[in-house]
Amino acid sequence: MPPTHPHPHPTRRAVLGGASLAALAVTVGVGTTSATPNATWPTEFPLPNGWLPEGIAIGAKPYAYLGSRANGAVYRTDLRTGEGKVLFAGGTGLISVGLKVDDREGLLYVAGNTGVARVHDARTGELLVTHQLSEATGHFINDVTLLGGRAWFTDSRAAALYAVPRGGKEGAIRTLPLTGDWTQLPDVNNANGIVDTPDGRGLIVVKSTPGELYNVNVKTGYATKIKLVGQDTVVNGDGLWRIGRTLYVVQNRLNLISVWDLDQQVTTATLRKTISDPRFDVPTTAARFGDRLYLVNARFTTTPTPETTYNAVAVSL
Repeated sequence: MPPTHPHPHPTRRAVLGGASLAALAVTVGVGTTSATPNATWPTEFPLPNGWLPEGIAIGAKPYAYLGSRANGAVYRTDLRTGEGKVLFAGGTGLISVGLKVDDREGLLYVAGNTGVARVHDARTGELLVTHQLSEATGHFINDVTLLGGRAWFTDSRAAALYAVPRGGKEGAIRTLPLTGDWTQLPDVNNANGIVDTPDGRGLIVVKSTPGELYNVNVKTGYATKIKLVGQDTVVNGDGLWRIGRTLYVVQNRLNLISVWDLDQQVTTATLRKTISDPRFDVPTTAARFGDRLYLVNARFTTTPTPETTYNAVAVSL
């Protein structure tokens, strides 16, 4: 979740938005939602056939952004009605996996899988910049979160995190090798979902295989394995969402969300409950709006065709 640290320079939103956005900031506030879901809002909405979704992001406004693994396109849905449209048409060779909305800048950060990260205008979908995080082949840039002045990306096939400057401009890319308790496994997805720690000083990363959580020091890259109490692993851990010291882990092929209470030092996570729903069909990532958690169904166990249907669903927190 984006922190609410002050920005040292005028933001892109401030430059482009003028008085109307200033008025919106007064109404909405930083890091808050502008509306609360009620019984009339749909708890399920469709995506275009053949979309191949995996990531979902929601900012302060009631809109969900959903990426496509088919061609990197981005779809935006109005949570109040369930109606949506293609915001970015994608293109040959593009992939969109994890996404995060930056309300401060009016931007959408996209993990692009094949060694790249992209930044889009969250209102128009315009592609603003593409960051080449790694020149080598075989990388899987999987998910993204915002912390301070940087967007941090995971790489499921390398023991490293990558950070790019926020603001939608070119800038120095920081590669942070993962050390400490981290052991990279060959030929499987390792680092996947990522969120900031409750104190805003570190990062929590889930390793999908064998199903572990780590607290990563962003200065050194030292990864401390978090002790799990109440459940041995978070195998198939995918998207993460954190509210205070409560961590939600989407365990995709298990069709459930495990809910954990973090201790103050983020060294132990204690299982509070699990959330399941008959509408889950390999949910991958989650995003919160009000008292709901919205998840996208990737349907990994279904052979995809151009006519395969996809959707997103909401569950109560």
